[in-house]
Amino acid sequence: MLTRRSIMLGVAAMTVARPAGAAGPLRVAIVAGPATPAMELAARLAGDAGTPTRIVELSDWITPNEALLDGSVDVNYFQHRPFLENAKRARGYDFVAVGAGTVNKIGLYSKRLRAFSEVPTGGTVAIANDPVNGGRGLLLLQQAGLLKLTPGVSYRATQADILDNPKDLRLIELEAPQLARALDDVDIAQGYPQFLIPAGVDPHSALLLDGLDATYALQFVTRPALAADPRVAALIVAYRRPEVFQILRQKYGDMIVPAWT
Repeated sequence: MLTRRSIMLGVAAMTVARPAGAAGPLRVAIVAGPATPAMELAARLAGDAGTPTRIVELSDWITPNEALLDGSVDVNYFQHRPFLENAKRARGYDFVAVGAGTVNKIGLYSKRLRAFSEVPTGGTVAIANDPVNGGRGLLLLQQAGLLKLTPGVSYRATQADILDNPKDLRLIELEAPQLARALDDVDIAQGYPQFLIPAGVDPHSALLLDGLDATYALQFVTRPALAADPRVAALIVAYRRPEVFQILRQKYGDMIVPAWT
């Protein structure tokens, strides 16, 4: 069951969604994890500057966009542009990205293996089940020499693009927040720092990490009617403050960089 925990910062709790575009505290949806304290500080800073902000914590990568669609929140911060564009195509969302936040590395992890040379024939590999992040996982597996994909394929790669699977690996697709927990049951799993840390896994312990590609920078996303809302702009300004990024750096080390510079 999905859970939602709301944190009010400088305003009284609201129990119903207000009409889209109505004035009031800014409501921002995020996915709960180690980065939550950074958004909490950004919300306090925005509130101190005159923009009271309410954080809504969610537990998956579907509900934040649904909450934005139904007006439960005004902005969300959890997805990069490729994920957003895929969601718009798949679900018909009319959303816009209005500002970049940070970009972080992801990797391939294992609790059983110390090197890719130890991957057994018929081994199990868990990757993200959404089209974009699953494709990103496939590209990492190709970089590791475990798969061969269609030449020139991008993050849009799917299992249909696998041309060669010499170890006959069995690929299991899971929701990204579940991948870190799957490490107890599979040989290799694609991993994200925000989910690895709560699962007790050092994100720096990857067998292979990708780079800090700005393509995957997380974006503040909202409805077109709020794209120029000064409250949204105020939150983005607050989130880009050095003291906010310092919290992220303390959590993730060199796995994360600002994408706005």
